[in-house]
Amino acid sequence: MQAQDFQYLADLLKKRSGLALTDDKAYLIESRLLPIARSQNLQDVPQLCNLLRSKPNEKLLVEITEAMTTNESSFFRDIKPYELFRKEVLPMLMARTSAQKTLRVWSAACSTGQEPYTIAMCIKEDEAKLANWRFDIVATDLAKKVVDKAKEGIYSQFEAQRGLPIQMLMKYFASLPDTSWQLKDVIRSMVQFKLQNLLDDYSLLGKFDVIFCRNVLIYFDEATKAQITDRMSRSLTSGGIFIIGATESLVDPRGLFVPLDNFRGAYKLKPSSINQF
Repeated sequence: MQAQDFQYLADLLKKRSGLALTDDKAYLIESRLLPIARSQNLQDVPQLCNLLRSKPNEKLLVEITEAMTTNESSFFRDIKPYELFRKEVLPMLMARTSAQKTLRVWSAACSTGQEPYTIAMCIKEDEAKLANWRFDIVATDLAKKVVDKAKEGIYSQFEAQRGLPIQMLMKYFASLPDTSWQLKDVIRSMVQFKLQNLLDDYSLLGKFDVIFCRNVLIYFDEATKAQITDRMSRSLTSGGIFIIGATESLVDPRGLFVPLDNFRGAYKLKPSSINQF
């Protein structure tokens, strides 16, 4: 791939998804976009670039963007954030909002749904302690195909067993004839899935007490990370919790968040930050 074609696609993807691609990712573009080029009866990715330059097509642009976004996910991924959510975050927020008895959780860039469904299972496991409480779990992604898969709640044998304790598999999933597994309605009904690009406005989603935005910011440049962090802060209630990946660093130039003690990747919105907008 020539440099001008790489730069064209890198700029296009940055504008549409925030994805920051460096020169060493040219192979990734080639491998993921070649099947799309072939589906358009084109020989290679450079021909795909020429087609887009001469005749922009929104459907094709969406397909390219979705192909380039990473959809790696698993149930109870890195387990510790969910232990934090159950043992520390939930009790803390419940004490703070005991009058309303409502908590809202957002799983941003949810991919095929394992993260929000894991959150739902955590809540369900503690339902005896959470009687009379209402939990709204909203899960979003920019890719329609993965949101559609997430809504179905159907996973292959490998996907279902990856990270999921066997007792939860048997309790919350039903086996299908093709050896795949489908989440039961008791868990699926707890999650609302929506399309949402993290570069766009979030205000219509409302306010949340907890936002999971894990293993996503790593794909953006520093300026985009700061922009998303700022926008996420506006979607949190005062003192709300923001959870990112343990290997990610929070870009927070305005100092809106303070880290939670003894847990890497979890932050609390400063109450005063709500008044800064």
